[in-house]
Amino acid sequence: MAKSKIQPLADRVLVLRLDDEGEQKVGGIIIPDTAKEKPQEAKVVAVGPGR
Repeated sequence: MAKSKIQPLADRVLVLRLDDEGEQKVGGIIIPDTAKEKPQEAKVVAVGPGR
């Protein structure tokens, strides 16, 4: 990914949400999207200078 020219102000953080890796198989059973917990993970792209 190219370096972002966006600079957050104050104590803000700019994040990029990570995509799912696809369906997970446990013991040969496909777990539907409605049954699995979706993790909330993101990559920090930029941070503000603080207060």
